[in-house]
Amino acid sequence: MNQEYRRSPAVTEAEVEAIVRRVLAARSGSRAETAGPRESAEPEGCRIQAVKTGFFGRGSVRMLGPEVAKLGARRALIVTDGFLAGSGAADRVRAVLEASGLRCDLFAGVQPNPTVQVVEDCIGQARACGAEVLVAVGGGSAIDTAKAASIVLANGGRVEDYEGVGRSRKPGIPVAAVNTTAGTGSECTAFYIVTDPSRGSKMAMIDPNCMVAVAVNDIDFMISMPPKLTAATGMDALTHAIEAACASGANPYTDHDAYWAITAVTRFLPRAVRDGNDLEAREMMAYAENIAGMAFSNAGLGMVHAMAHALGGHSNLPHGVCNAVLLPFVLDFHCRDARLRARLTRVAEAMELPERSPEAVVRRTRAMAEELGIPVTLREAAEGRLTPEAFPALADLALRDSCMATNLITPSRQEVIDTYQRAWDGRLL
Repeated sequence: MNQEYRRSPAVTEAEVEAIVRRVLAARSGSRAETAGPRESAEPEGCRIQAVKTGFFGRGSVRMLGPEVAKLGARRALIVTDGFLAGSGAADRVRAVLEASGLRCDLFAGVQPNPTVQVVEDCIGQARACGAEVLVAVGGGSAIDTAKAASIVLANGGRVEDYEGVGRSRKPGIPVAAVNTTAGTGSECTAFYIVTDPSRGSKMAMIDPNCMVAVAVNDIDFMISMPPKLTAATGMDALTHAIEAACASGANPYTDHDAYWAITAVTRFLPRAVRDGNDLEAREMMAYAENIAGMAFSNAGLGMVHAMAHALGGHSNLPHGVCNAVLLPFVLDFHCRDARLRARLTRVAEAMELPERSPEAVVRRTRAMAEELGIPVTLREAAEGRLTPEAFPALADLALRDSCMATNLITPSRQEVIDTYQRAWDGRLL
């Protein structure tokens, strides 16, 4: 990794001790003035989880086969979508697996916002071919499908049985992931998301037993991403990093990752959107989305993701777009809390903004989405699939979402409804 970049003013190694002091001061010094019925409980300790093996750089996919073979598997099911199956990407992965002695079958039924049925179809094919390892090729949809399938294959039951936190008894069958987008971080997190059409919502599963064993971030698989997908997935990564920095589970370890990722995405996402062949921007975004994933997997997420899951499940909107639209309005709501103001001031530093204030972060995240071609109001993003009459039901879903549990403050139902409405209108507080 570019060492000069790692030592950027946003998060230098020399600042780690200062970060620790600020985190502790933000928690202990301001708790009394903000304590009340809406305060979320804070953890007594933290657990750090990481992918077992990760490969980065152009051509790193060649290392996948030998590493998967080390898992002892001989039969692999490649889990991907129709486009990647037809574009040659899945065939390239198959070739490196077969070169290491694995027999491969293909499941190409993944779709955006994968549903329970998609996961069940994947499980059925895995059982039929005797798969011992699932190899996801794609972004978050493919990787989450493989994670969900692996948990059911190892533990039995239904996909829905594992909604929530830590619901499985034992690790899923091994999953490897060849990531083709720079945003979701699913290849390195303990999270996976499955849409339940019967409820019109997304189920958030948080489970260390779903962790990917081998992850590949080879930018040869990312260069062809069109600008709109690059922008949406990149804003997803930025949201991960900001929410990790603001989550109740944040700690010095996750702060270092979160603030580094915020700086990286702010610097390199606009370049990657402007020129998909900018190899430095693509590589730095691959690092940034992975590091942001590590941050939120260990610190938690918050209100943006809880609201986005409800919105995406209801209207089948792209997850990254939902996050990008909601982010400034949720941060605007958070500006009222002293602890979150302290953390957002640090976010402003990481974004290298001239004005180091929470309000500057709100303005910049909104402007950044607009510059990247993402709608800045929920009305525009919804494209006729949503009306404000749905906001109360969406608020109920968001408040039950697992991600809301690590939001530093607990909003009321009316506050969530109002935040949806302000995002719809494009109106900040």
